[in-house]
Amino acid sequence: MDIVSLLIQAISGTVGGNVAGSVLEKYNLGPVINSILGILGGGLGGQLLDLVSGGSLGGGGGTPDLTSILSSIASGGVGGGVLMVIVGLIKSKLSPS
Repeated sequence: MDIVSLLIQAISGTVGGNVAGSVLEKYNLGPVINSILGILGGGLGGQLLDLVSGGSLGGGGGTPDLTSILSSIASGGVGGGVLMVIVGLIKSKLSPS
């Protein structure tokens, strides 16, 4: 995993967390928290994809190709959205109605 892939995943995770928050308003935690969770989820999603694929999609060094860029965008966006929804779901279950 190189720094370019990590930055792409963090940016995609931020977008994914905020998009998930705007689409699923019940779990929306506000733009700042959505962005923070998106960054964390983007990095975790990228790491999981790299682990599952055996590092073949993450770009192990050198110049990133189109496949590694697209996989970083997808894993970051999905990871950011998923983590934001999980935390939003937990918060909604813990808060009194």
